[in-house]
Amino acid sequence: MAGPGPGGQESAAVRYGKPLVFLLCLLPLALLAWRITAGRLGANPVEAVLHFTGAWGLRLLLVTLAVTPLRRLTGRGWLLRFRRMLGLFAFFYVVLHVAVYLVLDRGLAWEEIVTDLSKRPYIMVGFAAFVLLVPLAVTSTRGWVRRLGRRWQLLHRSVYLIAVLGVLHFLWLVKADLREPLIYAAVLAALLAARVPWPRLGGGQN
Repeated sequence: MAGPGPGGQESAAVRYGKPLVFLLCLLPLALLAWRITAGRLGANPVEAVLHFTGAWGLRLLLVTLAVTPLRRLTGRGWLLRFRRMLGLFAFFYVVLHVAVYLVLDRGLAWEEIVTDLSKRPYIMVGFAAFVLLVPLAVTSTRGWVRRLGRRWQLLHRSVYLIAVLGVLHFLWLVKADLREPLIYAAVLAALLAARVPWPRLGGGQN
């Protein structure tokens, strides 16, 4: 009796993979909840939560950008089926990051927030990335893909700019140890380079 064909394997990979990816994306939130309840956020808990949520928003955004190069490298087209979920989870952690800043860090003191936006470039850059990310999250459904047509792809190409702004936000925020944001910058550079149509050696001839 013949085994399942490529279509069946793809369907099984997506069917079982989506719940797994969903749970994996929730793990950081569970870890954060445990740290909060266990009192393991250090001397400045608000700053710790800000860093945690922002870092995971950026990480998942980079993972989302990695899906297309990985699909090209492996030939597994079904990997694209996880891209929307990963992108929405990236947005979820970014929203948490912004909410913690607005509510816990600044207590919704809008004058202070406006001052931060005008005097702190890293906050301005981070806020710009968040604003640009909102329409991508809103238009991530199939209905919006149909309604926008080709404009949907043009809109969602802004994710590259958002990722650059996110890395820049982190770089400007960190004052001493730059290793972590520089790692993200290197990963982003590699992901962007993977999208460049480099000419093949030998003109593509064997």
